[in-house]
Amino acid sequence: MLFLWTKAFHIIFVISWFAGLFYLPRIFVNLAMETETVATERLLLMARKLYRFMSLLALPAMVLGLALMWMLYGGSQSGMKMPGWMHAKLTFVVLLLGYHHACGSILRKFEKGLNKRSHTWFRWFNEVPVVMLLAVVVLVVVKPF
Repeated sequence: MLFLWTKAFHIIFVISWFAGLFYLPRIFVNLAMETETVATERLLLMARKLYRFMSLLALPAMVLGLALMWMLYGGSQSGMKMPGWMHAKLTFVVLLLGYHHACGSILRKFEKGLNKRSHTWFRWFNEVPVVMLLAVVVLVVVKPF
């Protein structure tokens, strides 16, 4: 029963974290297009609050994911090794953490007025977590290898 509760909360925190990963880059699109100081300050405030919140959501998502891995593959009774799809999934998780960190770096550039990228670039950047989510869900559900 503990496994199912852990899994449920892992999914809830991952979904919540992804909401931020989807929305923060959209704020970057708007920041890259904005010319009014008041609107820029409002968008920066929104971005800062969202980044802090999504960082807090990522932490329990990771901890619960590690707990699930331990329950499945790390217990002393289990002689099982992690399957290939799990290694691939973990690779995407590391890439997502890098993306999350990149969002923080981009936010700091906006705060300092140093952004040189166009709103078009940020529109493409905004698609990265969609592709990664697609890959992770397919790996977890289909378990292709």
